[in-house]
Amino acid sequence: MKTVLVILTQPNLSSLQVHESLSATMVLATFGCEVKVLLQDGALSLLASELEFNQLQHAFKIASNMVDSFEFYDLTPILIEKKNRSHSFVAGSEQELEFVELNTSLIQQFDHVLYW
Repeated sequence: MKTVLVILTQPNLSSLQVHESLSATMVLATFGCEVKVLLQDGALSLLASELEFNQLQHAFKIASNMVDSFEFYDLTPILIEKKNRSHSFVAGSEQELEFVELNTSLIQQFDHVLYW
């Protein structure tokens, strides 16, 4: 079985790219790849599931709603870098999280790495 590390960096409400990245991640998980997701930088906002979509304020739907369904795709726990442990989105998250060091040894555990 192929293992894939998906590193997401795009914020929750900024673009359609984050939706496409999350959709592709879920497709990989659906079709037999073992996928782990690491959230970095702006993608930490994907942990804010209490946001409500307002079509007058937001150009795109809330991507964090997709992250809420990760457990159904065996995409949990979500990987977070240890340095972000105290970030407000991380501290307030109800998602199952695992704190890791993003380094060579982590990356070498996977057959493929996708960086979005």
